[in-house]
Amino acid sequence: MPEDWTETVELNGEAFFVRHWGDKNAPKILMLHGFPEYSGGWNDLAPLLAEQFHCIAPDQRGYGKSWRPAAPELYKTALLVSDLVALIGAEPLIVLGHDWGASVAYALTIGRPDLVSKLIILNGVHPAPFQRELAKGGPQTDASQYIHFLRREGSENILAANDFEKLTGFFSADMDMDWLRGDTLAGYKEAWRDASGLRGMINWYRASPLKIGQAGEAIDGLTFDPARLAVPCPHLLVWGTQDTALIPESTAGLEEYAPDLTRVEIEQADHWLHHQKPREVADAILSWIEG
Repeated sequence: MPEDWTETVELNGEAFFVRHWGDKNAPKILMLHGFPEYSGGWNDLAPLLAEQFHCIAPDQRGYGKSWRPAAPELYKTALLVSDLVALIGAEPLIVLGHDWGASVAYALTIGRPDLVSKLIILNGVHPAPFQRELAKGGPQTDASQYIHFLRREGSENILAANDFEKLTGFFSADMDMDWLRGDTLAGYKEAWRDASGLRGMINWYRASPLKIGQAGEAIDGLTFDPARLAVPCPHLLVWGTQDTALIPESTAGLEEYAPDLTRVEIEQADHWLHHQKPREVADAILSWIEG
């Protein structure tokens, strides 16, 4: 088998596009992208991990070349997890998630702990601490106000207009986007395709049960049970310290849900750390796994 290859597989009766890097007989890492990325978003990091692992990265439901249903109800978390369960099979593996990929990675680990040997998160959030911060009406609520726009019907049309002008600006959120140019930018635009293509991606926000008020608005009455939302396996959180979309408070108290947690910070990197500092991120991951 070549060092990297792609395939289209059937999961739950639908077609999903999957990228691979490394020796197919090596230990596996399942890599889950976020919004508005696709499996090619791992092109910087995966080759570094593939020196020791078989990296597997699907275009998740609604993204890239995979199945893109139009109905928001087809993007509920349980359905997103079911795609991964079908892809994994019976043998547990390491799961790595970023952004929305982190959310579904947490859901997979919580719901099917038998399939996840280790959990790695890059600038992503566990649902309980994140919802707690959203409910406060504080800095994370303010930083997440864009969710209201995305959930509106027709937001995909606005983001796709003028060759994705609004989406590329939205992507940056005042962060370092020097990496999003040339062939990388072309690959993203090819994955986005058009407004109908963006709809599936945005449906993740529409289907999410997350509750968020207006800027400064608190939400009362939310409670969380750590026992029901536990991450029982070893867990690594790698954090780009300059993230403006997810603030550090959104991971405060994560140890209550993940008792075997290791935190690593990557300086001079933000939400897009896997593009900006792939070598540093890979070293953090490999050192933790080997340790």
